[in-house]
Amino acid sequence: MWNSPTIDAKRKAIYFGTGDSATEPAPETSDAIMALDLDSGKVRWVFQAEPNDATLGGCGASKSEACPEHPGPDWDFGASPILKTLPGGRELLLAPNKGGTIFALDPDRKGAVVWKTDISEIKSRRSTNLVWGGSADQQNLYVGLVSGSITGVQLTTGEKVWTTHLAAPGSRASYAAANSAIPGAVFIGGTDGKVHALASSDGHELWSFDTAREFDTVNKVSARGGSIGSAGPTIAGGMVFIGSGYSVVSGMPGNVLLAFAP
Repeated sequence: MWNSPTIDAKRKAIYFGTGDSATEPAPETSDAIMALDLDSGKVRWVFQAEPNDATLGGCGASKSEACPEHPGPDWDFGASPILKTLPGGRELLLAPNKGGTIFALDPDRKGAVVWKTDISEIKSRRSTNLVWGGSADQQNLYVGLVSGSITGVQLTTGEKVWTTHLAAPGSRASYAAANSAIPGAVFIGGTDGKVHALASSDGHELWSFDTAREFDTVNKVSARGGSIGSAGPTIAGGMVFIGSGYSVVSGMPGNVLLAFAP
């Protein structure tokens, strides 16, 4: 499991995504969204998006005995599922996987697929397009991509509403960190250290800030921003809080927590 679970208080259920299997044969619970009973922990249902995905890190040209003979695409569910109520009252469980496909599942029909949309921009079998998850408002789901862009997808149909490219031309910056939405805007950071606020209606930029620089801090500790490559911005009490200087795979190191006010 790479993600935090999602609580469904109404159905007394807990939802979470799983990763690939490290050994063969891959079980039916790998690369899946699972629903458990909140009180007992018993499995209610399993939706598997990618069967037979056995992948182990370090299995390159020289394979050890531990390496799968037939490696899969490594398409985990790295992001937490998002439970959303649609305008008509219907609820969907929204789950993007690393391959770049967003699945909308029906929690009342044992995870039956309502719609799915491929928003990947890197089209190869073992490519990673999405990692740490998106955010949603009453109209759209917003997901950042490894290729340096963010896409808004309509909740009821899965139709792409807009895509905004954030990485500079020639840059290999990733925008797969989690993003955060408030009414009218979505905030997202990249491994280039930049953070953006985009209009949720059409994706045009409202504000941006480059965190990859030195800062004078309130506790007088030397600090510098860097990559934003995992957690998303936290928005509370009229403030935006951003941790700058951490990326899971690679990036610019840093050690600063920034607080922005209107």
